Amino acid sequence: MALPARTCGAARPGPLAALPRPRRAAPRPLLLLVSRLLLLLPLVATPGAAAYSFPQQHTMQHWARRLEQEVDGVMRIFGGVQQLREIYKDNRNLFEVQENVPQKLVEKVAGDIESLLDRKVQALKRLADAAENFQRAHHWQDNIKEEDVMYYDAKADAELDDPESEDVERGSKASTLRLDFVEDSNFKNKVNYSYTAVQIPTDIYKGSTVILNELNWTEALESVFVENRRQDPALLWQAFGSATGVTRYYPATPWRAPKKIDLYDVRRRPWYIQGASSPKDMVIIVDVSGSVSGLTLKLMKTSVCEMLDTLSDDDYVNVASFNEKAQPVSCFTHLVQANVRNKKVFKEAVQGMVAKGTTGYKAGFEYAFDQLQNSNITRANCNKMIMMFTDGGEDRVQDVFEKYNWPNRTVRVFTFSVGQHNYDVTPLQWMACTNKGYYFEIPSIGAIRINTQEYLDVLGRPMVLAGKEAKQVQWTNVYEDALGLGLVVTGTLPVFNLTQDGPGEKKNQLILGVMGIDVALNDIKRLTPNYTLGANGYAFAIDLNGYVLLHPNLKPQTTNFREPVTLDFLDAELEDEDKEEIRRSMIDGNKGHKQVRTLVRSLDERYIDEVLRSYTWAPIQSTNYSLGLVLPPYSTFYLQANLSDQILQVKYFEFLLPSSFESEGHVFIAPREYCKDLNASDNNTEFLKNFIELMEKVTPDSKQCNNFLLHNLILDTGITQQLVERVWHDQDLNTYSLLAVFAATDGGITRVFPNKAAEDWTENPEPFNASFYRRSLDNHGYVFKPPHHDALLRPLELENDTVGILVSTAVELSLDGRTLRPAVVGVKLDLEAWAEKFKVLASNRTHQDQPQKCGPSSHCEMDCEVNNEDLLCVLIDDGGFLVLSNQNHQWDQVGRFFSEVDANLMLALYNNSFYTRKESYDYQAACAPQPPGNLGAAPRGVFVPTIADFLNLAWWTSAAAWSLFQQLLYGLIYHSWFQADPAEAEGSPEAREGSCVIKQTQYFFGSVNNSYNAIIDCGNCSRLFHAQRLTNTNLLFVVAEKPLCSQCETGRLLQKETHSDGPEQCELVQRPRYRRGPHICFDYNATEDTSDCGRGASFPPSLGVLVSLQLLLLLGLPPRPQPPVHAHASRRL
Repeated sequence: MALPARTCGAARPGPLAALPRPRRAAPRPLLLLVSRLLLLLPLVATPGAAAYSFPQQHTMQHWARRLEQEVDGVMRIFGGVQQLREIYKDNRNLFEVQENVPQKLVEKVAGDIESLLDRKVQALKRLADAAENFQRAHHWQDNIKEEDVMYYDAKADAELDDPESEDVERGSKASTLRLDFVEDSNFKNKVNYSYTAVQIPTDIYKGSTVILNELNWTEALESVFVENRRQDPALLWQAFGSATGVTRYYPATPWRAPKKIDLYDVRRRPWYIQGASSPKDMVIIVDVSGSVSGLTLKLMKTSVCEMLDTLSDDDYVNVASFNEKAQPVSCFTHLVQANVRNKKVFKEAVQGMVAKGTTGYKAGFEYAFDQLQNSNITRANCNKMIMMFTDGGEDRVQDVFEKYNWPNRTVRVFTFSVGQHNYDVTPLQWMACTNKGYYFEIPSIGAIRINTQEYLDVLGRPMVLAGKEAKQVQWTNVYEDALGLGLVVTGTLPVFNLTQDGPGEKKNQLILGVMGIDVALNDIKRLTPNYTLGANGYAFAIDLNGYVLLHPNLKPQTTNFREPVTLDFLDAELEDEDKEEIRRSMIDGNKGHKQVRTLVRSLDERYIDEVLRSYTWAPIQSTNYSLGLVLPPYSTFYLQANLSDQILQVKYFEFLLPSSFESEGHVFIAPREYCKDLNASDNNTEFLKNFIELMEKVTPDSKQCNNFLLHNLILDTGITQQLVERVWHDQDLNTYSLLAVFAATDGGITRVFPNKAAEDWTENPEPFNASFYRRSLDNHGYVFKPPHHDALLRPLELENDTVGILVSTAVELSLDGRTLRPAVVGVKLDLEAWAEKFKVLASNRTHQDQPQKCGPSSHCEMDCEVNNEDLLCVLIDDGGFLVLSNQNHQWDQVGRFFSEVDANLMLALYNNSFYTRKESYDYQAACAPQPPGNLGAAPRGVFVPTIADFLNLAWWTSAAAWSLFQQLLYGLIYHSWFQADPAEAEGSPEAREGSCVIKQTQYFFGSVNNSYNAIIDCGNCSRLFHAQRLTNTNLLFVVAEKPLCSQCETGRLLQKETHSDGPEQCELVQRPRYRRGPHICFDYNATEDTSDCGRGASFPPSLGVLVSLQLLLLLGLPPRPQPPVHAHASRRL
């Protein structure tokens, strides 16, 4: 036998030098070239041997044409595209062609959303006004007791079930109401419409005078909540979040008790933070001098992380550490937006801070003021502040304040004394008081949460003093509702304290809290057109940050109660310059329309298509949102059925009955909301049964049903049945090795013929959610879809050759000059049979039953059938996935990314521009939790005393011992402090998946369309290959030599998803995306009283207290909790 073609260069078509060259390495040495020429000698020097050469280009083009003709012939016979067109025209009297006018649609939907939100705004205003009046009329009671106040404690049931609950031990449940609840589908919860519920954070003492007075006056809000619901029955959660931490919400429902300790505090919720203050420019400076002990430094790190959690996407922040010098803790050299990813960078960087050197307040403050004075960057330009965490010092740095901040005092300074120490705190108090800020003490872990959020009260002063001017409703980013409503946005309105301490006294400047009303995203989504826009049309909305409020790709896999869901429009879609321009225009509140050619990712995220889309947008008045509409050209028009003939309705409906499936094929119906009383089910057989049972009771014209959906469904049932009669009944599928034929429609019908083929049908019954359907609409010709390889389990061993390859194409109608694509038809190829057929079509057979034989003295070209041991022939789709191969051992690899089958050849196809790569990031992914690190005997950063320390009485009386005891005590509650990261989001299950970033890589056809020959240059192991696109398909036909020797060391292209940190944040902040902050800012008022600026004192440890607490701990008797000390201890409502 002659040598394979890789040694037969003399028979190659045309000079290789004239072929397009692949990307090559440097020229090989002459010796290698000579050795390759010597390999050619046996071909011409071996008499009497059959000599096979690599097929010539025109031969492979001939094979390609045969493949194209075979596919086209099968689709013409069985697909029934032309016949379905005729069926639609024959039934022209049963439907009308309606037009989607983008500008009108956008204006209407924007108006509907504005009306929806306006009803919530009116309810908010009634609540806020009532709250201010109720509080002003309330008489403060110094001697109020728990039994004097009756309310429903939302956590009472969970605490009663917990025998270790502190409240059970204290017996304070006498004042708690016991309620009955009814299930409400709107709230996805059991509720009571007659009462409100109260949630009080775990670390707040319910029996304190402040809390009891708060509960007393807020009880009056109950009647306003009820009246609001009477006026607008569609209202969802109404809530008042108090500055004291109390939440009163309506209707009442039990609190969702987490598995861990409940750390929910309304003051840390996104909606409260946004409503309680204007945007902020914050610089956090942390003292890392040598005097900061391990415990104190840990407190500082945790405090900074908690402080960052009080910031929203409207805020800007930077964090620096200082000793003799100041430097940023991260790669951020200026203020950056306080979004989720930037805050994550800060939190990770803070953990790396190390204490050394001497304290230099001047260096820290000068750095902070320089940051705030930098006007060359994007920032909030509102509420400038410096937050300093230190263990104490003597320097007041008055010269720095005189230089940068006095006399106008435009920057507030907040100082935090951290840890247990005996330093004089007067300088820290002075810094805060002379710069319109506040002084706080954080002696232990338990004081962190309360003291890192109290600064919001100070920022609220100018808002309160501004009065009605500051009473503006704001709408939040999307976030996850804590009570199970799903994704929501919240309208917020601040509530002010309107009392005065006495006649002629100054006006109170405390913010009472924030009033909020939730709007579920699903309620907004219902106002947008859906099925009339087709499978690839959609509406979306964004806010001033460019984050999506609505978008079909807004699908967070996991949610964090502490963070909003912030998906940028440019991350929801594949970013390009046109979309950047559209996003900017929408943020600016403009109207616009633009048609663009862009890339879209397929629903199964395996493919990329280049498509034409028209974008139309307009602002939603009275909100910070803007609405957009996306339409492909074929969705400008749509069909609207008009089945007024009830006899015809009944006739078509009968084809939905399972009794007709054996003769007419199996019917899957899209699980849509056809009627209000239709029971949903994930099982399509059960859903169809529910649908049929309901239709026996109501008519398609019933008021409780969506007449558009029902009429279109029944019409498409009849139309697809006519396709069965005209085409499929008369054909033998086995003759062409077909497993099934099918048709899917915009109306929601998927008909699969024959009925038995439905057993192996795995596509989504909702055509709009089926990848083959959406891709077929976007692509001309025939779209091949191999089975996903993960679903293949020893495919060649499956009975009845059930492994198949879908081939589909859109049905395009032209009616009265209007073009639309209301359906997709296709076939399912038998994989094994078509693999054999592929070999024959890509062979030199002159007769179907006679493979070409090469005589002993003949010179022949190799083909994909006879020479399959030497020649690799494959069909690869536009995503780079294997569809068919002439190698039997590769049949079980159909559906794999081709680089996993032949990495060398796939890389060559990519390098020769047959494929282009697109990389993007999925910011909504969920990943399994990483195994915990730092598994040593002691918690990270915790001081571990020695035996000598325990025996030393002086140690026990020191601040170190007292601090350690507190860490251990609070660590029982704040268990996560002993881990590598700060406290997790409230309600997190033990092994809950966490949000993460996934890098996605897809491949799609590049710029090469013509037939192409090339060499994979690998020294003496080079390979010839030929590649050619098959006309009217998404396939690439590749013929290549099989390698005789091991491949060169080449990189392997990857298509699978990989975990990633995302794009480099340090680079992204240098080119921030366009955004606009809120247009109002309340950070200054000439009448503000800044005298209340914190009253702290050093807290030397007491040996008696220490000994008592230690004995209690040893005896296992928990001490009675004391009311927590608040920074605003003098707050009276």
